[in-house]
Amino acid sequence: MNQRVLPVGDLPQPAGTTVDLPVPSSALAIAAHPDDAEFGCGATLAKWAAAGCHIHHLVLTDGSKGSWEEDDARGLVRQRHAEQVEAARCLGGGDVDFLDLPDGELTSGLLERRAVCEVIRRVRPQVVLGHDPWRRYRLHPDHRHAGWLATDAVVAAREPRFAPELGPAHRPSSLLLWEADEPNHVEEAGARTLSSKLSALLAHTSQYRSTMGIEPDDGGLEGAEQLRQRLELQMAAHGALSRPPVALGEAFRLVTDL
Repeated sequence: MNQRVLPVGDLPQPAGTTVDLPVPSSALAIAAHPDDAEFGCGATLAKWAAAGCHIHHLVLTDGSKGSWEEDDARGLVRQRHAEQVEAARCLGGGDVDFLDLPDGELTSGLLERRAVCEVIRRVRPQVVLGHDPWRRYRLHPDHRHAGWLATDAVVAAREPRFAPELGPAHRPSSLLLWEADEPNHVEEAGARTLSSKLSALLAHTSQYRSTMGIEPDDGGLEGAEQLRQRLELQMAAHGALSRPPVALGEAFRLVTDL
């Protein structure tokens, strides 16, 4: 099983952790695969959406290799598109873009950077969220490259002489990196946003066995409850990083010098 909820002990204890950005007017979550943003920042997106933020999702790969349930790659891609759209609805709505690059083969080259830059300039988010490419011992290459694409495209999007044909330059105010190697910021979450995060993850039915440890034979009820408990433990560990601690949260590396 590809366990996606981090053990409590995996989080370092940073000094000077900040809590809660002002609710942005718009936010863009850049994920390697369908379900990555829900794991990394689902509660934060749900909280912001409920407060009026317009949420936009960008999924870089087609997710064609990420399930044990579906042999037909084209069928799996269609299913994962539908799951991602439903997950976005569970988090409070928002638009979803798919680059549909081959799953497992993502690279952070100039063409891919250009494609992400185009989305940033079109969406013009106040906050960008993505994978932390600096996380030590991260094995999945798609996650590493997705992190580099988010950070590199933020730089490209702000520079007016980079691909001016892609639209006017745009500089977000903040970058939040999930699964951070050195978290320095926590977004407080509550029971409602935990429930929204869980519902969004459960929308990814193709991932039940391969990613979430849920066996569909029993209707998934027992596995879904176990997933909720793991999420609650993780979010409690994240919340404990803030000063003062909060009961539940999602931890990030916050970068504001963009």
